[in-house]
Amino acid sequence: MRLVYALAAALALGMSAQTASAAEASVAISSPKSGATFAPKSDIEIAYKIALGDKGDHTHLYVDKDEALTLRGLEGTHVLSGLAPGTHDICIKVVNKAHTPIGAQECIQVSVQ
Repeated sequence: MRLVYALAAALALGMSAQTASAAEASVAISSPKSGATFAPKSDIEIAYKIALGDKGDHTHLYVDKDEALTLRGLEGTHVLSGLAPGTHDICIKVVNKAHTPIGAQECIQVSVQ
């Protein structure tokens, strides 16, 4: 029975260590809020704050699943302009040096009408 408790404790510690390391990287988009609507030809200012964690190197901003640009600053704003009318998904993802997403991301959806 002690072995079962020891194995359960070891498993729990391993899982929490894995969760803690994955939680080191984070992305927060503070503006605009998901669901916001903009007039055609409007500039859309994206305000963000990023923590790269141990595995992250920089971030990519995506519009409708297409990489739009690389963000090197950990906090700031970027203006998107010229979005076509319709609904658009805007995502910021933390990536490694090989430009592969590591899992930390935030996405919002905006409409241009």
